[in-house]
Amino acid sequence: MKKRINFLISIVLVMISQISYGQHVGFVNSGTIEYEKRINMYAKLAKRITTENSSWMQQVYDQYKKTQPQFNTVKTTLSFSKDASLYKPVGTNTPPTNNFFSNDPTIDLKRTVYTDFRTGISISEKRIFEEVFLVEDSVRKIKWKITSETREIAGYDCRRANALVMDSVYVVAFYTDQIPVSGGPESFTGLPGMILGLALPHDNTTWFATKVNAVAVQPSPITAAKKAKKVNNEGLLSTLKESMEDWGEYAQEVFKALML
Repeated sequence: MKKRINFLISIVLVMISQISYGQHVGFVNSGTIEYEKRINMYAKLAKRITTENSSWMQQVYDQYKKTQPQFNTVKTTLSFSKDASLYKPVGTNTPPTNNFFSNDPTIDLKRTVYTDFRTGISISEKRIFEEVFLVEDSVRKIKWKITSETREIAGYDCRRANALVMDSVYVVAFYTDQIPVSGGPESFTGLPGMILGLALPHDNTTWFATKVNAVAVQPSPITAAKKAKKVNNEGLLSTLKESMEDWGEYAQEVFKALML
């Protein structure tokens, strides 16, 4: 009798473990993902020190290191279904700063991105200084190279993929096929699963998922602000070049950040 009871207990434990495992690895087709976006400010700003500006820029940089945290950290979310996704910032956990870089569009750019997987259309709201742009265009086609490297992010097994976008921006992504939706943070998509980790190594910026919530959601398209200027990517770049023609090399950094 005792052996029979022990046998039954063993079966129950195995079933429980299988259920728990299934809950962990089961496919998620709809839900929300919480990301933490981090920018290494010390590394990013150090790159701006040149021979021409070192007399004053070095002092600005040194003062920044004394008074500001190394990482600018912003919480963002991505709601998704099999048909669409909506990415947006939800706040910051670093203290507000009133410094030389506080309104820098390459650092403090908050954008909302709606992606329609069915039509292949992406709509982004980008706030640049005092202006708001609503950018509608085709989803960027990224030529990913999938590797054998893996890691766990937010409880999901992920595989690494690399790519080059805009001819010069090196991208590292970690995606999971346990979420069979070809989405990701910002405008990065195109992998056979959801991107839970993303890094721009040469731009000192990362996005990593901290939590995945499997819930039924249907992301809604962006409602344009009243004063938003509607453009496509080509129109946005043309506007930026016209308004920043005297900004020198810094303008190129702004263009890259705003066009990603």
